[in-house]
Amino acid sequence: MTATPAPPGRIGKAAVGALGMLAVATGALESVVTPTLPLLQRELDMSPAEGALLSIMLLITGALVTPVAGKFGDRYGGKRVLIRLMTVVCAGGLVSALAPNLPVLLLGQVLQGAMVGALPLSFILVRVHLPAGESKVAIGVVSGLFVGGGMAGTLSAGPVAEGLSRHWLFALPTITVIGATMLVNRLMPHDPPGRSDGAGVDWPGLVLLSGTLITLMLALAWVPDIGSQPLVLGALIVVLVAFVTGWTAVERRAASPMVDLRMLARPAVWKSCVLTFVICVGTAVAVHLVPQLFAVPADEYGFGAGATEIGFFLLPGAVAASLAGPISGIGARRLGSRAVVTAGIVIMAAALTALAAVHTEVWHLVIGKAVIALANGLCVTALVTSTATSVDQSDTGIATSLVLVTRVLGYAVGVQISGAILTAGTPPGSDVPAESAFVTGFVIAGAVTALSLLVARTMSKGAKA
Repeated sequence: MTATPAPPGRIGKAAVGALGMLAVATGALESVVTPTLPLLQRELDMSPAEGALLSIMLLITGALVTPVAGKFGDRYGGKRVLIRLMTVVCAGGLVSALAPNLPVLLLGQVLQGAMVGALPLSFILVRVHLPAGESKVAIGVVSGLFVGGGMAGTLSAGPVAEGLSRHWLFALPTITVIGATMLVNRLMPHDPPGRSDGAGVDWPGLVLLSGTLITLMLALAWVPDIGSQPLVLGALIVVLVAFVTGWTAVERRAASPMVDLRMLARPAVWKSCVLTFVICVGTAVAVHLVPQLFAVPADEYGFGAGATEIGFFLLPGAVAASLAGPISGIGARRLGSRAVVTAGIVIMAAALTALAAVHTEVWHLVIGKAVIALANGLCVTALVTSTATSVDQSDTGIATSLVLVTRVLGYAVGVQISGAILTAGTPPGSDVPAESAFVTGFVIAGAVTALSLLVARTMSKGAKA
């Protein structure tokens, strides 16, 4: 039986608040591994290679699930798919919390990766149940709270793991996800199913995209060893090209492709994807380099900060990231998406360049990281909003999932690049990278971010309300 669609404006602040609470909880659950990776490696006796696999597993599975979730949300209804997806996420969180060893923890992370698909499904619900102007603000609020939840998870992960245990590291945010999912199920009205083409899941496309993402991460991780083992990197590149070629061919011929390349060919969508990827690469470099620089011993050129101090130093960035989403939504509504994206790019490029030149005091890094977090939130939220409102309502999930997949890829690539720069810049016999490695990372990130202005200037101005 098909649910009766709710008219625009039917949902109130409580329903949007439930989606926001879910965004906070999933953002926190997504982010707890990275700051506690050394602890997890020690307790589970992981090698550095196994630790790297754990750190990217959620990103890879999230990138795979997101387009499928968005597509199913458009086809079967956003709420119906969201609740089922979050059931998988909750199961993954509980598996991670109870994991006695690495294989079980990896399984939990695979299941948790489904959480990335929650955002496009939330956007479907907001778009269906709110007028266009209000939906922009609501999308901004939900996006901002997801980012804020991620920062909160990063800040609290260390104290929770050290004060309680690694099990509570996953258990606490999972309990919150369960509560938020129940609230969404209770407060959010059903949205009607969209069109159905009768085709099943594009399993060949899913497998080929999985191979593409895994090979890409391995190739980036191998870059620092190119001097000693160039043939391995060359082989990975050949395999990557083969996967990309095969995946493209399959998606073009599939009756119901996993990623609709025709949708990606639309200027509004591909421009948003390119900008999101480049901006997130720049952001990820800073996200990785700033804490590393805080931790460099004080007798070198750093500050010798511990986990608690680093969390305190990153707090202004968490606040800025939380505020960026709502500010971006309001700005896109009043000024248009292009103006918000352009302003965010300029701010981020300037902050990255400034960090390359000046990073000798704690407050330099604190302010720089906060400004970068704010700029990233402004850009990504405006790009998601622009994409969501530039396509037909029935295509909202597919289009926004493409942007969110490139967000995940951008972060993964940025972290891998910054790690490769630090590894290459570490003198033999030392555990501390040369200061020039940090400078190089910030300069490269700033230059790449600035180049994205060439794409941003071609965007449509975006609707103003």
